[in-house]
Amino acid sequence: MSAIDDARSSRRGAAPEGAEAPEAEPRREPGEATSTEIGRLRRLYELSRLLAVETDLEVLLPLVVERCREALAAEGGVVILLVDRDTGELYFPYAAATEAFHAGALKAARFPADRGIAGDVLRSGRSERVSDAQADPRFHKRIDELTKFVTGSVLAAPLLCRQGPVGMLYAVNRRGGRIFSDEDLAFLETVAGFVAVAIDKALLHGHLRETAQHLRGDASTLEADPGQGEARPVIIGSSPVMRQLLSLVESAARSPLAVLLEGETGTGKELVARRIHAQSARAELPFVALNCAAIPETLLESELFGYRRGAFTGADRDRAGLFEVAAGGTIFLDEVGEMSPAMQVKLLRVLQEGEVLRLGDNLPRQIHARVIAATNRDLESAVRSGTFRADLYYRFAAFPIRVPPLRERKEDLPVLAAHFLREAIVQDGKRLLGIDADALALLLAFDWPGNVRQLRNEIARAVALARDGETIGRSHLARHLASGRRFGEPGPSASDLSSRGAVPSQGVFVDEGIKPLRTARAEFEAAYIVEILAEQGGNVSRTAQVLGLSRVALHKKLVAHGIR
Repeated sequence: MSAIDDARSSRRGAAPEGAEAPEAEPRREPGEATSTEIGRLRRLYELSRLLAVETDLEVLLPLVVERCREALAAEGGVVILLVDRDTGELYFPYAAATEAFHAGALKAARFPADRGIAGDVLRSGRSERVSDAQADPRFHKRIDELTKFVTGSVLAAPLLCRQGPVGMLYAVNRRGGRIFSDEDLAFLETVAGFVAVAIDKALLHGHLRETAQHLRGDASTLEADPGQGEARPVIIGSSPVMRQLLSLVESAARSPLAVLLEGETGTGKELVARRIHAQSARAELPFVALNCAAIPETLLESELFGYRRGAFTGADRDRAGLFEVAAGGTIFLDEVGEMSPAMQVKLLRVLQEGEVLRLGDNLPRQIHARVIAATNRDLESAVRSGTFRADLYYRFAAFPIRVPPLRERKEDLPVLAAHFLREAIVQDGKRLLGIDADALALLLAFDWPGNVRQLRNEIARAVALARDGETIGRSHLARHLASGRRFGEPGPSASDLSSRGAVPSQGVFVDEGIKPLRTARAEFEAAYIVEILAEQGGNVSRTAQVLGLSRVALHKKLVAHGIR
């Protein structure tokens, strides 16, 4: 018998004499579902989908208690009680209640976990339905004193995780003075099962993060994601090719397939890889990056797979490789086209078997990292010429994404230039007025063979040359910009973009005052969200999709920035 089946076999608490019986359902044909049952099934479906993709309990659990309150018509609301293992007390971190129920009073409240109806549910691991809590000798009256509410009918369903009961879902008073039914309890038990799985998953993620942090201390040549725990990596641009790229990024984030990012040097392939990771279910786990072309062939194998002490001269201790450091997250392999044939064979085996063998070790280790690879070479041509293995290419290219060069998205250049200008101003500590229209026209006419990276360096150089109070002009830009070779058709002029509303006709301007980086970043984020929101006609869902955020995450940002 499962834990839930066992729970449903527990004592339900009969209705006391004189109490109103559970509300009778309307007469219906056999097998016909009532509107209440259909509504609850719909809510269970919504919750199951949410629990499958959301790992942040701070986002998830408030929604759970609110949906339960609606489904159960709980006048006193629904709360989640959790056990503090250090103190042996119950606390109430999440509650959804009506105005009559002062749930706020519970936020700082704590009660012994071995007392009351809740204590019995935790000890037994079985759900309970109590028709009249006031008549139950176990009832802990201190709760009513805090909430200024008279508890009547109660449902309590334990959260049964792998380590045992960690808390419970607790519903108080059905609307209209009615008592909760056995069907109500069955619904709450089902939701409690979902929540327990979510808590287990969150605890597992926490364990994997701790493991990754431990391994990270043993790894070298590691570039961990500096943006973990912060906002998702920002990809600037709203041109058609960038919208297509962001759509592919969103699809790739939902898929477990290996991704191959193809594009010229300087297009921002690593930023795209970070964005895919940040939008995926692995977002809370490590992102590890390695430029395969920057590591000598003799060291690349030990960096990727690790080694045992004594495996070679200088190996004075065991060291984990980057595949192990990724620990359930994402490993980004840049410039994979530069790998030697021998290294390609070893990497292919790792991808096929899902395990690595440290140098000098006899025992393979399982790995669970997602691979995102990147190259600026034409790997299909390399496969045809025999310099790159076809089987490895098809492993990488399960989900190919082309990152467009800057010359194919000139519409984005003014916004990129303004962003890099703010960045350079903060770094140099100067007071500059912006970029004038002539300089912007020069930037738009150039083909940028070095792509976004070259544009950033050019803006940084111009800021270094400019004096306080000046506007960036043609004289601050490199001479080769005026005579640079163009690829294909010339990009749009500053006046063309101005007529479309892409950039002010007087050029790109920034705030005159120098601000801390955090403030500048927040202001840019707010302005960018407002811009995209306006483009989407005020539709929050579409805006969230374009920005690569969940609707909940965007709503948090709207509130934080005071937008709408």
